[in-house]
Amino acid sequence: MRGSSNRKADIIAIYRPYRYDAGSVLRKAGGAALCLLLIAGIAPAEAKTAKAEKPAAAQQILPPEPANAAPPKRTVSPASGLPVPRFVSLKSGRINVRRGPGDDYPIEWVFEKKGLPVEITAESDRWRRIRDREGDVGWVWHSMLDGRRTAIVQNKAGTGEPVALLTEPNPSSGIVAYAEPGVVAQIKACKATWCELKASGYEGWVERGSIWGTYSDENFE
Repeated sequence: MRGSSNRKADIIAIYRPYRYDAGSVLRKAGGAALCLLLIAGIAPAEAKTAKAEKPAAAQQILPPEPANAAPPKRTVSPASGLPVPRFVSLKSGRINVRRGPGDDYPIEWVFEKKGLPVEITAESDRWRRIRDREGDVGWVWHSMLDGRRTAIVQNKAGTGEPVALLTEPNPSSGIVAYAEPGVVAQIKACKATWCELKASGYEGWVERGSIWGTYSDENFE
């Protein structure tokens, strides 16, 4: 555990939009800044020179999905030989999402955040139909997706309160940092009802219901 849990926390604010819709309508996730609250005294050096004002408390993008929801039935896709549905992440910082599986279909929106988790729900040759955290669906070229797993932090109570990253998969363990709903983190491992995340150089465990980007029956390292 780095730092002390009773010390005042610094804030690192991330003002990067996830995507914009066709017609250049800019839309931020949840309409609020995304931020990661880190225990004072351990923030990266660049955070100390930040001049941005403290952002307002983040709001939930959508009500979190039930942590105990039954996992979906998966089938092996003949296009890729991989199970569908499955979670992946965005490989590029700019990805066109189309209405159908082909370049002749119009662009519905453009993702502008590398690493964002999405769910593949169907495959057609080299095109993949994806669903994002907001429930929107569209088609992207297969090479724009990455098998590395990420997740979006969400408060399972739907309150917008930050989620504690813990030193161990145990609710009574020490706190490493706090992540606000909307923060995108790398998933290092999942086992039972817990997942280990890495964000802004900090690693910690959260309950699976506090993130979007995994199925309830997934266990991996």
